Amino acid sequence: IADALVKLKVPYGGYLQGLSMYSPEREVGSAKIFGPAFTVHMVLESDTKAPTPATHFVDSIPKDSVIFLSQPKKTINSVWGGLMSTRAQVLGSQGVVIDGYFRDINEHKDLNFPLFARGFSIVASNTFTRTSAINVPVPFVSENQTDPITINPGDFILADADGVVVIPPPLVEQCLKLCEERNEVDKKTRECLVNGEAFGPTIARLRK
Repeated sequence: IADALVKLKVPYGGYLQGLSMYSPEREVGSAKIFGPAFTVHMVLESDTKAPTPATHFVDSIPKDSVIFLSQPKKTINSVWGGLMSTRAQVLGSQGVVIDGYFRDINEHKDLNFPLFARGFSIVASNTFTRTSAINVPVPFVSENQTDPITINPGDFILADADGVVVIPPPLVEQCLKLCEERNEVDKKTRECLVNGEAFGPTIARLRK
């Protein structure tokens, strides 16, 4: 999908570098989530000017959505925990992607709830960060992705053991077509390699 999005001129192919799967397993297995983004923008607790939602964002999670949390950089706390996954699962969320940190890893695994994050922390969010807005565009940057990728509410997020990508809704059909074409090419390439053909000439012949 990322390769297809590169061809469609999506910055970085929609790939969110540095976010990986922690639950239900750590970067292995067939678990996969796909759904529209429900975004959560967080700010530093010391930011008194940013708004505060009237209700806890977890209670607003739509069915079948993929929750995307944007945590302020250079903070050490977790912004997600096992009780949140319990509530999200009851509400029918596909899973959560955290541009930041979480805790209670075994609780998520016990729930079999898909979770992707930058890392984990034992420290709660109190005194560090708080929610400022839900379902708003949020930026994503990484060490090697200094030009922000914007995750918009309703953008499709696909995540599995290989990583996380964001797909703009207007490009879904074109992306699917390119992926189907590439899948057929890869099937033919694999057959050639199993039959002993050389990699270089095979790739040059089939991937045009």
